[in-house]
Amino acid sequence: MVSISGSKKLKRQMAPTFWGITRKDKRFVVTVKPGPHPKNNSIPTAVLLRDTLKLVTTLREAKSTIYDGKVTIDGIKRKSLHHGIGLMDVIELEGVSDTYRLVPQKGHVLKPLKINDSEKSKKLVKVTSKTTIRNGKTQIGFHDGRSLISDTIVNVGDSCLMQVPEQKILDVIKLEKGSHVIVTRGVNTGQVGSVEDIKEGTFILPKRVLVALGERKIEIPTTLVMAVGKDKPIIQIN
Repeated sequence: MVSISGSKKLKRQMAPTFWGITRKDKRFVVTVKPGPHPKNNSIPTAVLLRDTLKLVTTLREAKSTIYDGKVTIDGIKRKSLHHGIGLMDVIELEGVSDTYRLVPQKGHVLKPLKINDSEKSKKLVKVTSKTTIRNGKTQIGFHDGRSLISDTIVNVGDSCLMQVPEQKILDVIKLEKGSHVIVTRGVNTGQVGSVEDIKEGTFILPKRVLVALGERKIEIPTTLVMAVGKDKPIIQIN
């Protein structure tokens, strides 16, 4: 029979650098299966426990922890070694007092950040699609694969503060002049700045934002930034 959803392993040399794995070890490593986040922008649950957080030392220990239902992502227990954990996901581990959020930091696409317990039910999600469906209702799609039918007024590129796992929108952060954004990819990954101007896209160029990062300014496509607050970040991101 043919394999479903591709291979379950990846050559260690081909793994993204932000996974934090050693290169000169066993030839293969667990990979990400299709799920909420793109393969190149997420970390498999087993790799996160063993190599990124270093809470276990072997894949066998990681399997035991995951299969026993001790790993909770955004309030839902995940029992797959290959589940992709990505941008702004909140990780809780049974028996561990710390709660983590994956955020861009210091050039790393994803890095675990310890957060307060008061924030473990809150998550920032970026609006990636907006569609009108039957009866004139609006369906909103988010960067982590979620979709929600809601009357909330948002535009593609805005961010929503969501309560998980209930999927209740608590607040909307517009991508507009003066709002704070975090760079999610590229050489400026993890830097936070304020939007000074928004430039509409053309046939050749994508929609762009002019962001002030300290004393310098950069022009970057809106797909590489995420709105995180109006005057300051609405949740802990650094």
